[in-house]
Amino acid sequence: MESDVAAVYDDFGRRWAHDTSPLYEDWATGVAADRVVVALLDGLPPAKQQPNLIFAAARWEGCPLLPYPEWREWLLAHWEQVQATASTRTTQTNEPNRCATLLPVLSRIDGPVALLEVGAAAGLCLFPDRYSVDYATPIGPQRLDPADGPSTVTLACRLDDAASVPERMPHVLWRRGIDLAPIDPADPVALDWLATLIWPGPDHDRRVARLRGAAAIAAADPPEVVRGDLLERLTDVAADSPQDATLVVFHSAVLLYLDAEQRRRFAGLVTGLGAAVDRDIVWLSNETRGTLPEIDAQIPAGADTSHRFVQTRNATAIAFAGQHGALYETVPFRT
Repeated sequence: MESDVAAVYDDFGRRWAHDTSPLYEDWATGVAADRVVVALLDGLPPAKQQPNLIFAAARWEGCPLLPYPEWREWLLAHWEQVQATASTRTTQTNEPNRCATLLPVLSRIDGPVALLEVGAAAGLCLFPDRYSVDYATPIGPQRLDPADGPSTVTLACRLDDAASVPERMPHVLWRRGIDLAPIDPADPVALDWLATLIWPGPDHDRRVARLRGAAAIAAADPPEVVRGDLLERLTDVAADSPQDATLVVFHSAVLLYLDAEQRRRFAGLVTGLGAAVDRDIVWLSNETRGTLPEIDAQIPAGADTSHRFVQTRNATAIAFAGQHGALYETVPFRT
């Protein structure tokens, strides 16, 4: 039977890295076909087998950015160092450009909002109102700036419908995050690790500069990111939000790190959260296909989900959102 690790790496290479990071596609498909390397990965705890974590750990330890045969030779010679780094670090892709795909929903919520992100890392996605955004639309470019003028960080996103362009920035009253290992956006070593998690390739080079610019904004006004398990802390952190704001619980590429039972528990918690804390709640989710079966059932037949999250509002699928925020597509869900 094919190893689960091999299947995960093959899917990562062919579905996620394909056409966006040629080197990671080469490494991932190489691992998938390599029994020796798969056996090494099989010896790690499941949470430490992730392609992005292993590849970032190897880069952190100084691996060459070379084709798979040369990289494999280096990996086998330095496996203990890579394993040690992977065991002490986690995958925390804190991509601020994802805010561009949150704004179409956030801007259409009446009144002020309170933002609660689960899996917040350094909290860079808790500042959707502090970044400028350039939207490419079918009727031409559209720009959205913060209320106090253009930001030092500009996001970029392609829309398939000009009607999705936000007319205004949300009025954010409160920001809070939950993470197993919160990151200080002012910590240069922690920021270097976040930068290492960004995939190599020309499509990703601009993400490093954007990450560092967003970290400077967050460091100047750091949000509180509560350390803890999202299943244990969600209700009490939500209860601290202001009652005169709509609480938006949001996340991107977080639930895939939970098992099926934990995902079901989380969905139940969020669904009942409004009653539990006596707040108006919006649940805004960007997650991969295969996360929750009831969401998968809403994906249009034949839709291309490569490099895309399924965005849901209160468990209703409304759009495809690019994995790093570069696109936002609503048309498939209206036809």
